[in-house]
Amino acid sequence: MSDLESARIAPGGFKELGPLNWVIAKIGARGIRAPRFSLINVLGQHRLLFLAWLPYSAMLLGMLSKLPVQDAEVVILRVGHLRDCEYELQQHRRLARSRGLGPEVQKRIFEGPDAEGLTDRQRALISATDEFVVTRGVSSQTWTKLSRHLTKPQLIEFCLLAAQYDGLAATITTLKVPLDFPD
Repeated sequence: MSDLESARIAPGGFKELGPLNWVIAKIGARGIRAPRFSLINVLGQHRLLFLAWLPYSAMLLGMLSKLPVQDAEVVILRVGHLRDCEYELQQHRRLARSRGLGPEVQKRIFEGPDAEGLTDRQRALISATDEFVVTRGVSSQTWTKLSRHLTKPQLIEFCLLAAQYDGLAATITTLKVPLDFPD
């Protein structure tokens, strides 16, 4: 059975998405260089909720973000790894490469905070992400380390980013959103 056949909610087209979300899905697909952007084609079927979620998600991904894009990708890749969300990982391995995090750094992110070759900042982000996702909080010790690298607005954004991608991984996995790329 293919990913598309096993999807609990199949990616929709014009009829399911409506004209605005269909256009957004087409632009998104062009942006990722794929025939469709399955996540948008699934979530876009809840038309109003999707339109509310999209700007929030886009802001966390770099538009007007307080966190540097490399930091955001460290967090997102780690969440995807912890949640075993291949869709999230497939999207963000590509995006992280375009933002300066090559395959070797990504491998270290997946290995965890004790991996050789990570910066202190990356270690703090990975440790905090691990705690946030697994325990639903961050210990005082880890928070202190993270606070050495991030401003107050960045600390707030870290929490919202980790929560967003943890929830998104759960949604993607539950809905069985099909991969966008054959690899």
